[in-house]
Amino acid sequence: MTTPSEAITVQIDGQSVEVEAGTTVLEAARRAGIFIPSLCHSELVEPCGVCRICTVEVEVGGRKRLVTSCNYPIREPLRVETRSERAEGARRKVIERMLARWPNVKVLKDLARQHGATEPSTAHPLRDEAANACILCELCVRICREGVWQGVLGFEGRGSARKVVMLSGENLPECVGCGACAYACPTGAIQLIDDPNGSADWHRIRKAGMIVTREMILLDESQCHMRSVGTGHLVEIMNDYDLLPVHNYRFGSHPDADKISSPVFRESYFRQHIQDGCALGCDMACAKAVDDFELRTGPDAGKKVLVDGPEYETLGGSANMGIFDPDFVVEMNYYCDHYGIDTISFVTLMAFVMECFEAGVLNTERTGGLDLHFGAADAALEVLHQMGRGEGFGLVAGQGIRRMKARFAADYGADPEFLADIGMEAKGLEYSEYVTKESLAQQGGYGIALKGPQHDEAWLIFMDMVNKQIPSFEDKAEALHYFPMWRTWFALCGLCKLPWNDIEPEDNADEDEPAKVPKHVRAYCDFFAGVTGRQVEPGDLITMSERVYNFQRIFNLKVGFGRRAHDAIPYRSVGPVTVEEYESRAERYDKQLAEELDIDPAGKSSAEKLAALRAWREERYEKLLDAVYKRRGWTPDGVPTPETARKLGIDKVDGLMALIS
Repeated sequence: MTTPSEAITVQIDGQSVEVEAGTTVLEAARRAGIFIPSLCHSELVEPCGVCRICTVEVEVGGRKRLVTSCNYPIREPLRVETRSERAEGARRKVIERMLARWPNVKVLKDLARQHGATEPSTAHPLRDEAANACILCELCVRICREGVWQGVLGFEGRGSARKVVMLSGENLPECVGCGACAYACPTGAIQLIDDPNGSADWHRIRKAGMIVTREMILLDESQCHMRSVGTGHLVEIMNDYDLLPVHNYRFGSHPDADKISSPVFRESYFRQHIQDGCALGCDMACAKAVDDFELRTGPDAGKKVLVDGPEYETLGGSANMGIFDPDFVVEMNYYCDHYGIDTISFVTLMAFVMECFEAGVLNTERTGGLDLHFGAADAALEVLHQMGRGEGFGLVAGQGIRRMKARFAADYGADPEFLADIGMEAKGLEYSEYVTKESLAQQGGYGIALKGPQHDEAWLIFMDMVNKQIPSFEDKAEALHYFPMWRTWFALCGLCKLPWNDIEPEDNADEDEPAKVPKHVRAYCDFFAGVTGRQVEPGDLITMSERVYNFQRIFNLKVGFGRRAHDAIPYRSVGPVTVEEYESRAERYDKQLAEELDIDPAGKSSAEKLAALRAWREERYEKLLDAVYKRRGWTPDGVPTPETARKLGIDKVDGLMALIS
C-alpha cells in the first residue's frame, strides 16, 4: 500500500508523470499539459463524474477499462490513454446524446466539432433549443453547497424531469448573490440580472469578489483555516514563534498552549461549520460560535447559551493571564459580550493586575479578598462580574491600565517606572495579544497607531521578525506608511481587511509593491470602480486614506494628543523589563549584545546586560519614529507639516492650518 506522500509514476499518452498517491488522473494529466475535456469538473468542488466527458482508458495489471478521469484516484502505477479508440468512442456517444437534448449550447457544439460527434437523427423528447440551456452538470449546486457553504440551489424531480431550482422553505438560507454559481456554469444558464445596491458596474464587483471566493475555497484549508476555526488558528503559530503573550507579555510561549489551540476548538467546541461570516455572503466564514455551552458562573449560571467566538485575541489573552482552560475562555468570552466589555482590554488589564499581585503591589486586602495570581481563573471571572455590576475591585480594574498605574503609585507607593514598563497600554488603550520584543516594525505599528496599540492598523511581525522582508529603518517606515493606509481605506469603505492579507494567491509574484498580496490590491481597485464608477489605481486609494489619516492626526492635536510624546510605548513591548525575562531568553539577548552592540556579555551580571540592551533598543525605537515621521511628511515631533496638508488638499478645513503652523 502507498501513503499519500509517496510518489507514483504513471504513463499518460506515453508521457511519464510523477504524482502523489490519491491524485486523480485528470489532475495528473493537466499538470503534464495533457488536455482532457470535462463539463462538470471544477477545482473548487469535489469531482463527481456526472458528465462523463472526461472518460479515458486505463490499464492496470494488464486489464484495460474505461473510467471517468476526474474522480479516478491514482493508487498504483498505471497506463492512461486519453484518446484511445474506446475512450474517444465513449466520449463521442455522450456528446451526441447531450446534443440531442441541447443542440445549440456552445460548449457542446465545440466538443462535437473536436470529437467528430454529430447530432442524432432522433429528436429528444425534452429538446431545449436555448443557447444557454442548463445541461445538468451539477456545478452550480455543488459550488453553492460545497464551495460557498450556502446550499441555496438544489435539484427538483427525477430522471429526465430533473432540474435545478432555488430551494425555499423554513430554516433554509437565502441567496446572497455572490455569483459563484454563475462563475461555475459552463453554459451561461445562470445569469445575474439584478443589482439592488445601484452600483455603477456590478458585474465588475462580482468578478473581483470571485477572486477572493476562489482563493478561500482552494487555499484556506492549507493556509489559515479561517473556515474551520477562524482566527483561533493563530494560537499554535504564535506559540511556535515565541509570540504568544504569557504572564503579561513576559514570555512568548507556554507548554500548556496546546490546551487552548485551534484543534481543541475544532474538535470539541465549534459545531456549526456553516457559512457563518459576519457579513452576508462572506465566503471567508471566519466567525465561529460555540453551541449549547453551559455557564457555571455569573447571572446566567446554569443556562446553555450560544457563544460568539472565541477569536485569537481572546485565546491569546487567556494565555496572557496564564490560564489554559478552554471552558474558561468560552465563559469569559460570553460574559465580556454580555456586559459590553472589550475582550482585549479585559484580558490585558487583568494580566497587568496579576503581575502587580505577584510583585506585591496588590494583595488580597486591596483586591477585596481575591487571590489574583497568574492562572487564577475563578478570580478573573469574579473581577469580570464585578466590572459588570460596577462594584468591588471591578471598579478599580474597569478603569483600565492607565488609571490603575496612577492609582497604584499614589495609593500603594508602587514604583511608577516599573508600572510604566509593565502596563501594556499606549494612548490609554490596552495592547492586543502579540509579543513585539523582536519586531521593531510592530513596536512602531502599535506605538504610532492613531487609536492606540491595536494591531488592526499595522500587523508587521511576520514580515519583520520572521521573514526579514523589511530590514532597514527606511523599509520599516515604508511598511508603516503603506499598511496603515490600507487599513484606513478598509475602514472608510466598510470592508474587512482579512481577505486582503490572510490568504496568499499561488501566483503572488509582484515583488515591487510592499503589500503582501498585490493581486488583491488590483481587485480592490476594481471593486471601488464597480461601486462608484470612478476609475482608480492603487495610489489613488492610498491618497484617499492619507487625507483621512493625516486629518485624524491633526484632530488629535486639538484634543491634546498627536505628538511624539504620545507615540511612546511601555518598555515591555520593546524588550525585557526584569532579570527573569532576560534570563528566559539569555542566549538570544547575549548574542544581540555581542553582535549588535559589540559588548562581551561574559562576566557581566544579568542586570548589567539588561540595562545595556535596554539603552540600545530604546534608541532604535526613537530612530524608527524619525524614519516614519519623515516618510509620512511629519515634523520630528510627529505633526503633519503644512506642506503635507496642502499636498493632500486638506488645508482648507477650518482651523486646521492653525494647529500645525
